[in-house]
Amino acid sequence: MDLSQYAELFLAESREHLSACNQLLLEWERAPASAAPVAGLFRAVHTVKGMAATMGYARVTDLAHRAENLLDLLRRGGRPATDDLLQLLFRARDALETAVELSVVGREDEIDVADTLADLDGAAAELASRGGHTAPAPAPAPGVEAPATAGRLVQVTLRSDAPLKGGRALLVLKRAQALGPVHGVTPSEAVFETDEFDGRFSFRIDASTAAPDLERAVRAAGDVEHVTVGGEERRAPAPVAPGGATGPPAEAKSRHIRVDLRRLDGLMDLIGELVTVRGRLNELAAYARDPAIDDVAIQVSRLSTELQAEIIQARMTPVWQVFDRFPRLVRDLARELGKQVVFRVEGKEIELDRAILDELGDPLLHLLRNAVDHGMETPAERRRGGKAPEGEIVLAAVRERASVAISVTDNGRGIARGKILERAKRDGVVDAHAEALSDDQLLRVLARPGFSTADAVTSVSGRGVGIDVAVTRIRALGGSIEIRSEEGKGTTFVLRLPVTLAIVRALIAGVGTERYALPLTYVSETVEFGVQPTTTVEGREAIVLRDRVVPLVHLRRLLGVIGDAPTRCPIIVLEMGERRSGIVVDGMLGQHEIVVKGFDAPQGTLPVFSGATIMGDGIPALILDAGGLL
Repeated sequence: MDLSQYAELFLAESREHLSACNQLLLEWERAPASAAPVAGLFRAVHTVKGMAATMGYARVTDLAHRAENLLDLLRRGGRPATDDLLQLLFRARDALETAVELSVVGREDEIDVADTLADLDGAAAELASRGGHTAPAPAPAPGVEAPATAGRLVQVTLRSDAPLKGGRALLVLKRAQALGPVHGVTPSEAVFETDEFDGRFSFRIDASTAAPDLERAVRAAGDVEHVTVGGEERRAPAPVAPGGATGPPAEAKSRHIRVDLRRLDGLMDLIGELVTVRGRLNELAAYARDPAIDDVAIQVSRLSTELQAEIIQARMTPVWQVFDRFPRLVRDLARELGKQVVFRVEGKEIELDRAILDELGDPLLHLLRNAVDHGMETPAERRRGGKAPEGEIVLAAVRERASVAISVTDNGRGIARGKILERAKRDGVVDAHAEALSDDQLLRVLARPGFSTADAVTSVSGRGVGIDVAVTRIRALGGSIEIRSEEGKGTTFVLRLPVTLAIVRALIAGVGTERYALPLTYVSETVEFGVQPTTTVEGREAIVLRDRVVPLVHLRRLLGVIGDAPTRCPIIVLEMGERRSGIVVDGMLGQHEIVVKGFDAPQGTLPVFSGATIMGDGIPALILDAGGLL
């Protein structure tokens, strides 16, 4: 049987377990005397070992087995965590991750873990010599009958949640073959490769092995729920969840399945086309004024809207799937830089479209590295400033109307605006007579490509590729970044992102003969130009709306549209966090759901467009980037 078809599933499962290992090691580091993290680590590594053995990845299996040996001794001996031990286990976990990735792509011969294996074996031997215990061999059950005759029937049921069921069944047969000839496999091994295989199968074995020994051989393959040997059923105990609660029965139907993300992408593309066609159908129905066509258009609109909502919901993913990689990153950076940092994560259950979440990793990586390197002081510096030697960094996600705000906050030294201002003046980034930088100006300066205040390039920073990468990526996702910083107290970066990218509700505005779309996520209200008195603030035309100054952007002037504006023009007020701006357009043409398409702007185009869409009449329209207009 070809197991390569299970490679992606093996990779996804292994990544989940190895991510859990990171969290458990960090938990053990915070509570060195706790036994729970060690037990969790043992289970995670044991599972990876079993899956790797099923796939035939010998080096991954060996590495996991050596780590499992050490964890077993630690688990049985109840020894507290030490720095050397934690570092070794972190190294072993990273080596396992590399070995898994290489094995899946057929590069197992490149795996070089000899030093890690030696260190794991050495640590295990030292623990054993100091009183560690090896696992006792299982004793035969009392009252076991004499070995049964050859040709006994063995019936096996795998756990309902077992990954790689087909591969696991093959491993069971392989374990059984070590005891004697196996025949009469039902269903056939070919069925193991299909979706019809539910994890239940049987075989006959010609062996005189005692039933308990045969059972142990079968269970050694892993994920076996129950075994019947010669008519005697042997069921595994119910799985025990952390805290002692028993898990659900194996017979319970799972409510979740794994779906290839490419299938969801394909569905989203199709529903996007359907939304475009729906818009065209609605326009034709309005033109035809036929009750029968109107009824069909209404039904198609309702069904496509419900289908669209279901597909979008299926793509929603909790942010912890990205956030969980960062506690280890912050911990390692702090150690490298000689700093003490407590890292907290809040709002892990908040959901985002998978397409946005996949793009979020790099911006957050850069912001967290900057927070540890530039933002956080050393323990000695913090003591001199009257602070606790241990700093804090918080990564948080909160839902705000139709968007999600993700913040990175540190209680470090804050940004030295004077130093930034001097560097910006020297580089010609700001006016030579400027006396201070607002938060918005500060972000614009920091986000310039290559801008850095580091005195030297290190392995962590200094090349000026941090903030600009984050701003560019977030803007490409239709979001924005804000900064708040107070010298001596800390800095906060706030990333505001739409919940989904593919289909959004937008306000359609007209300028000249063209139409432009503005996502409603960032539209606060609309007012009429000329009704509100205008003023000038810092050289920009503005209106005062409920005691707040709102700078104006005339889209006609910005885009260089020839001709006079209408006498009555609407102002679309955009709002992102504390920032507001009024966009003056020629007219508003209604609200529509639009399908967002990627937009590669020609060189020289103003950076105020985030994408394009096809309107119901088949004519394209550009989508305005709210962040670029503020």
